[in-house]
Order: sequence, then structure tokens, then C-alpha cells
Amino acid sequence: MKLVSNARLFPVLALILALPGIAPVQAAQPATPAVETYVIDPVHSGAKFEIAHLLVSTVSGQFNKFEGTISLNRADLSKSSVDVVIDASSISTGTEARDKHLRSDTFFDVAKYPTITFKSTSVTDLGQGNLQVGGVLTMHGVSKPIVIAVKGWATGAGMKPGTFQAGFRKGTLTLTRSDFGISAMTGPIGKEVDITLSVEANKVP
Repeated sequence: MKLVSNARLFPVLALILALPGIAPVQAAQPATPAVETYVIDPVHSGAKFEIAHLLVSTVSGQFNKFEGTISLNRADLSKSSVDVVIDASSISTGTEARDKHLRSDTFFDVAKYPTITFKSTSVTDLGQGNLQVGGVLTMHGVSKPIVIAVKGWATGAGMKPGTFQAGFRKGTLTLTRSDFGISAMTGPIGKEVDITLSVEANKVP
């Protein structure tokens, strides 16, 4: 058996490494997770509220018209966002006279401030299907940071073949209405408003 000397071996190795197509193997870069876009389905979603009345009872109501978009990154929820617009004039408590009063400049002044908006600034995954969504709520011409506690979220196939949906079962928060310049009749009507949200959204193809 004839051994090859180092003096002859090194030039051969150098030539092999210099050949086209011979290069060190690089690790594959992970693909960037896609952000999915969902449109809120108002038929299967709700924006409800409760407020104390005369310190002995509770009046409840809801907004019937709203729309919004959710950008969902299922691989990294912190990169998700939500943008919602509510028609302030769609407020409904089951009594037309009271609803008219709420739409007036005594309360929401919907002629001047026709919409209520929410734009998220952060989404925190708390685990076990729970989220904390921070953002800016603009109502009655005033913008304030708020945090919504979301309990239960999931994605899955829709009712129609080929469709996909995202659901956020229950979001809750409490607002002090005077923070948004709505302070009329404080005393007979409570200062704080409890809000409950539920959202179902359809994935955009």
C-alpha cells in the first residue's frame, strides 16, 4: 500500500474545495410565520355593556353595528393585532326613548362623534387560551389606553366547506365613563361601565 504524502495531499484538498458547487452546508432558515387576516362577523359577535341605575338595579345594552379586522399570527400571538370600528348610533337598551337620550349630546353625542374605535397596541399570550389585549379606545372624542382580558380563543373550520374562522369567546373590561367625557347624571347612573365582548371572525382567502 502506497501512502500519499502531506505535501501532495494538501493541494488536492484545496482544489476540491475550490470547485464550483462545493460549498459548506448552511442550516435552512425557518420560514417567517404568515399573518392571517380575519374579518369580524357581526352576526356572531357582540359588544355588550352594563351600568348601575339608582344603585339598586342594572341597565344593560349593546351596540348593534360594528366591523373590524384581526391580523392573527398563530405562531407568535404577540405579532397579532385588531382594529375595530363601532357605530355609536347603534346603541340599544331595549327602550327607544332611553336610546335617543344616550345618542344625544348629554351622553355619546353621536352627531359629533359617530364612531367608537379600538386599535390594539399589544397582544400577550397568557396560556390556556387566555389573552391580554392592550390598545387605544377612542370614544366621545377622547382616546385612552385600555386592556381587554380575553378568555378562550381558538381557530377552526367554518360552517361552509373551505372556510376558516377564529373565535374569541369572552373579552371583559371596566371603563370609568367620565374618563371619556361622559359624566352626565353621575349618581343616578353609575360611574363605571362593565363591557363584555365576544368575537367570531372569518378568514380572508
